[in-house]
Amino acid sequence: MGTPMSGGGRRRRRIRFGLPVAAAGVAAAVAAALLTSSASATPAEPSPPAVTQHASPSLDELKQRVAGAAASDDTAGEAAKSSYSASSGVDAKIIGGTTTSITSAPWMAQLWYYDEANDFGFFCGGAVVAPTKILTAAHCVQGYDWYANGAVVTGTAQLADDDLYGGTVSGVWRQWSHPSYSARTIDNDIAVLTLPNPVKATPIRMTTASDTASYAAGTQAKVYGWGRTSSTSQDISQALKVATLPIQSDTTCSGFYGADFVKGHMVCAGNPATGSDTGTTSPCNGDSGGPLVVNNRIVGVVSWGVTDCVAQGAYSVFSKVRTYVGATYPRVDDTNLSGDHRADLWVRSGSTYTGYEKDSQGTSFGARQSWGSFKGFNTVLQTDFDRDGYQDLIVRRVSDGDVFWLHWVPASGSWATTKIRDDWKSRTRISAPGDVTGDYLPDLLCVDSTGQMWVYKGTGTGSFSGRVAVGGTGWKQYDAIVGHGDLTGDGHTDLIARTRSNGYVYLYKGTGSATSPFSSRVKVRTWSTTGYDKLDAVGDINGDGRADLLARTPGGTLYLYKGTGKATSEIFATRINVGTGYQGYDIWG
Repeated sequence: MGTPMSGGGRRRRRIRFGLPVAAAGVAAAVAAALLTSSASATPAEPSPPAVTQHASPSLDELKQRVAGAAASDDTAGEAAKSSYSASSGVDAKIIGGTTTSITSAPWMAQLWYYDEANDFGFFCGGAVVAPTKILTAAHCVQGYDWYANGAVVTGTAQLADDDLYGGTVSGVWRQWSHPSYSARTIDNDIAVLTLPNPVKATPIRMTTASDTASYAAGTQAKVYGWGRTSSTSQDISQALKVATLPIQSDTTCSGFYGADFVKGHMVCAGNPATGSDTGTTSPCNGDSGGPLVVNNRIVGVVSWGVTDCVAQGAYSVFSKVRTYVGATYPRVDDTNLSGDHRADLWVRSGSTYTGYEKDSQGTSFGARQSWGSFKGFNTVLQTDFDRDGYQDLIVRRVSDGDVFWLHWVPASGSWATTKIRDDWKSRTRISAPGDVTGDYLPDLLCVDSTGQMWVYKGTGTGSFSGRVAVGGTGWKQYDAIVGHGDLTGDGHTDLIARTRSNGYVYLYKGTGSATSPFSSRVKVRTWSTTGYDKLDAVGDINGDGRADLLARTPGGTLYLYKGTGKATSEIFATRINVGTGYQGYDIWG
């Protein structure tokens, strides 16, 4: 990669804003939740057995990782591009920033990484975007084993050391970085860490794919972090810093950095640096992965800048979140039965009433695993209602129509059952597609006997803050209404509906609006019931970050339609045969 150009034509050495520090990590064991229930004439809600919890290192081990990282002098991404390694050692502050409290930025996270075997450690910032999800930069994640060596500290504005200063330290269960991330160009520099258990920190949302106002030149944005406060000092700031930066136009950024600034993928902010600390406001080493915030939404992730952060005329460069929310959001909402980033299938035998889990293998499903009897229930749906990283079930009982939420409680090591609705016998369709109202909390949809659809706005606790009517009573015309996740790549949850009369298949594109959750329908296919008698959507089956669809023929052949991210008739790729013998299943969840 070429190095950035200054306005005067001199070559500028570009560095990542990663700070050498160590990390406490969490080793987390992937859990498969097995659910059983006893059959009876009028069954009570299912009573699942205990599941394997996501493992985490001890508190002492996590603190040791933090301490090891804090004593290190390495930089995130250093191994991939040595010229990006900062010679400044362990630095932590924002140049020109002011001290702020965790109350003003409760979602801020400290990411500590320490590989004891190789004596390598660094520090990055991040933001809590869901109870178990941390948004950060790919150069802080790619090539590192956060499961074995990482730790995440939340809930404190003080930089951790052997004291957490009232914060909470967690391990890391899984990691994801953008598949097109380039260590050479630092392009597509965005990543998500998944924690083994939820944190109490209040999440902050990413901006939307349609947001343009936040990127208008002159818009005031805030950057947060523990990065350097001086280009000449290596002192570590113990306090969280914040600085206000004006958004710059792409033309301005390209004028300084040339081809190193990738329009559409990056955004730069700040007034031109003065060449010294005086008059310069900029994130610096140690701020990598931290959020750039406009109107309480993340619009950028701290990515890269010039050496020592104050070169005359320089701007700070961030990953443009608007561009990446479509790829990133599926990783925020990727809970599944086997815990491997790929959505799994849950089905019930129509003859024995036994429920089965079939884990995704990308383009096929593994051998079925019994969940016991689900006799007496006519609806079973997968969701993670409380966003704790464990897959939940929504079930409806035939006898009285009552709807229950079954969820694993890590603190007690047991299942809890909550009745969330009485007497929904008359509901012709029930769906749990995820967040359709734009608050990152999963919602519940149903269609009543008149054909009216209702969206019940989830609170993340199994309750609802109200319901919203969607359109008129025309939903009665559909024999299938399914969806789980983002089909169109814009970061919003979508629906697929099929008309009973002619088999027309429509896309209802999500808007993320609490008052009007879906756009007008778009016809994408014609699939009669003689072609496919069952449609199902469980999320991202092949793990590419896009939601997919399953369709079964009356003869029992199951096809996978991989999502393309297009909101047109090309919404699905060519179908893939994923197996036969599926005709005996009457409930798909």
